Amino acid sequence: MATPADADIILKLYDLRREEVMRKARNYVGMEFWPTTVDEFKEIHKPTNPNNVYWRQVISFWEGMAQLPLHGAVDAELYLATQGEALFLRAKFADISEEATGNTFMPSTKKLVDASEKAQAMFEGVKKNLAARRAQMTAAKATA
Repeated sequence: MATPADADIILKLYDLRREEVMRKARNYVGMEFWPTTVDEFKEIHKPTNPNNVYWRQVISFWEGMAQLPLHGAVDAELYLATQGEALFLRAKFADISEEATGNTFMPSTKKLVDASEKAQAMFEGVKKNLAARRAQMTAAKATA
């Protein structure tokens, strides 16, 4: 059961996400970066890629924040109800990342999702929505 202290932590997380560079990084990773091949995905990992810093900032932020509910520092249900961006990123990149690296993508977030049937259902819903968005993007590219 969530407490007022949990709510305070959630509000602090929200505030951290509003920092100017973090907003730019989140926009790039969440809205602009849509790799369709393993090679495109691997490009973001190159230190010479100017967006690599955004990638590392966003993914490490969400993986670090997943540790809070995993270690009981914040109520897991409240965290999952308010921090959907982590699920979105895992759903968006997990398949292509795991194909590219052979490793589990965002393992802390995965562990958090796997611990709850409700979170698993949320995650599957996000994956379904992303598949529809990718199909729309592919169709738009084909007609352009």
